[in-house]
Amino acid sequence: MNQIVVNEPNRWRLQTPGSTGWTRTARPDAARKYFMVSADCHANEPVDLWLTRMDKKYHQRLPRVITDKDGVQWRVSEGYRPDRLRLSTLEGEDALRNKSGADAAGRIADHDRDGIDVELMFPNKGLAMWATPDPEFAMAQCRVWNDWAWEMFGSHKDRIIIAGAIATGDLEGSIAEVQRLAKLGFRCLTLPCKPVWGAHDVDHVNYNLPHFDQLWAAIQDADLPITFHVSTGRDPRAARGNGGAVVNYVSHSLSPTIEPVANLCASGVLERFPGLRFATIEAGIGWVPWLLDAMDEAYRKHHFWVRPKLQGLPSDYYRTRGFSSFQEDQAGLDLAESHGLAGNFMWANDYPHHEGTWPHSAEAIERTMGHLSDASRANILGLNAARFLKLAVPARYAQ
Repeated sequence: MNQIVVNEPNRWRLQTPGSTGWTRTARPDAARKYFMVSADCHANEPVDLWLTRMDKKYHQRLPRVITDKDGVQWRVSEGYRPDRLRLSTLEGEDALRNKSGADAAGRIADHDRDGIDVELMFPNKGLAMWATPDPEFAMAQCRVWNDWAWEMFGSHKDRIIIAGAIATGDLEGSIAEVQRLAKLGFRCLTLPCKPVWGAHDVDHVNYNLPHFDQLWAAIQDADLPITFHVSTGRDPRAARGNGGAVVNYVSHSLSPTIEPVANLCASGVLERFPGLRFATIEAGIGWVPWLLDAMDEAYRKHHFWVRPKLQGLPSDYYRTRGFSSFQEDQAGLDLAESHGLAGNFMWANDYPHHEGTWPHSAEAIERTMGHLSDASRANILGLNAARFLKLAVPARYAQ
């Protein structure tokens, strides 16, 4: 932590009311620390990972960085509009975040200093793997990422849980990959929020349809939880110009993560496959109480349109099988206990991303969770993720 330069725009991250009156704490060196699982962290893949491992027929289609005649760098991917890079202007801990997390030893050391016992790790550069209308190309990229992640981090499964990537537009390839990853020892999967990349099209298959029943059966047989990470399934860079960074993050990255939840909870999928458990990742939690009420209202009031009829309400399936991760979401935390959702929310430090709380997670937790009961904090900070991932809680936290 002494090596981290907290530059002026990040000094607000150090603000905290403290944890006076708390039974336990999020401080990493405390004797009575919470068991903490970061339910959303990211790899830091080599820039040439896919180029060196994929068939040459794909090389011209891979995401890449180009420099224009004015010396400006652009990130280019066949499913995204070009995105200008401004990384050279980053300073202090903002610059550090872009360099962190490349190897297991460095990740574990960073987590130790932030109080994290276990992390669930997702792609970083690899979030662009789904950004193509060609599902077989997407699946080929996912296999490369899965192999690399297992080689790099698979032997550290007590600290690093890898989310194996699946491109569900390629149904046959997805089923084969689920079965392969299960044999390797993967403990979690990540699917795109929308199986067919791009804008909404009613003729595209989606997760509410029986088309995916074979995939759900394979996932249930493997007993692997599934996740839906923000910014997968469609281009989140849909706005440009004034305020575009905010518009894109809120409207085109976070909000579309609602869609797979409604697809699973309202369609009967979770009745046919009672072993499935799922989570939204990095999309926050403030919208969850609203979504559950909205789904139930639609089910009750539009009953004459709804097919199939469910054994319960759509919200029942989220409450028993659904989870959602967040970093700092005061509105969602304010509603967690009153709406009975303290058993569904999973905190994450989003290491090493800028949206996250690393390396100042204790301060963020103290700022946002002081009003919660000790039991709710314990669930949200680690025990819910342990249930979702079927992790054994270390004996020192057993009490």
